[in-house]
Amino acid sequence: MKLEEAKILISDDSILSRKQLKDAILHLGTPTFIETSNGQDAIDSYKREKPDLVFLDIVMPVKDGNAAIREIREFDPKAEIIIVSSVGTQAQLKAAIEAGAKDFIQKPMNTNQIASIISSRFEGR
Repeated sequence: MKLEEAKILISDDSILSRKQLKDAILHLGTPTFIETSNGQDAIDSYKREKPDLVFLDIVMPVKDGNAAIREIREFDPKAEIIIVSSVGTQAQLKAAIEAGAKDFIQKPMNTNQIASIISSRFEGR
């Protein structure tokens, strides 16, 4: 699948973080973006939109990222979920991976790491 045909869900309670991630991805192509600001909205949007890739913060209101990972993966065991968080403790990272996250990006975001994740999942233009 080409990036331009993809749907990407970005869930983070920080508007700035969502914008930075979108901007980094837009340098690589123009997918359809779905944005949410809490874990429950991420779950609901995933079920409704069935995105190809999810970028999810851990610390969010209503439901945290790890709870959202578990519910999304219960709905779709093949969901591609990447954690993007400034909370980088070993325990939280381990919990995210155990819940089903495929990768972890530490904030502040590294655009090379984002590019690597995108290019490994989508064809070029």
